[in-house]
Amino acid sequence: MTVRKRTTRRDAPRAEVEASPAFDLVGRGMAQWRRQRPDIDCAGKAVVGRILYLQETILRAVNAGLAGHGLRYADYAVLATLRVAGEPYRMSPSRLQATMLFTSGGVSNLLRRVEKKGYVRRLADPADGRGILVELTEKGFALAEAAMADHAAVERRLCAMLNADEQDDLATLLSRMILLNGAADFSLSSEEEDERS
Repeated sequence: MTVRKRTTRRDAPRAEVEASPAFDLVGRGMAQWRRQRPDIDCAGKAVVGRILYLQETILRAVNAGLAGHGLRYADYAVLATLRVAGEPYRMSPSRLQATMLFTSGGVSNLLRRVEKKGYVRRLADPADGRGILVELTEKGFALAEAAMADHAAVERRLCAMLNADEQDDLATLLSRMILLNGAADFSLSSEEEDERS
């Protein structure tokens, strides 16, 4: 008779551990809600609560990955957004704001900060006498080039416990939530943006 060794969660590789929604932080919180306020349907917390929790986890990981470049996510987002816009690596502040999901006040503060560090410059918009454009400097371009690979590597590590099909499925579901909730004003306040940066 062959005795099979019992495999515990501790023995299993991280990517192979089966997650149980009842046992993570949000699941435990939902159980408390159901006990204390059974009159409230808290089903949305199963998704929204986990997204909010992951936001902090993701930002910590991303900021740690960018630290070697002297960047935090908000500053990096400006540089990377301008870089992927393609030559001449410039955008109007309003287009930058729409792309990055920050309020106009938040973008103004960010632009002042990265401009002071020499990563971007502001130029008059030749198509609009009163408008301005934000352009990557050579220093900002070089920093974006170096940081983008490290940022992408962090993102891949954060998703490593999901196989390719699971990542596609999750991306599709999250995209649906973004598109169908997009009509509401969910932009961050200046105070919330300062906390993220």
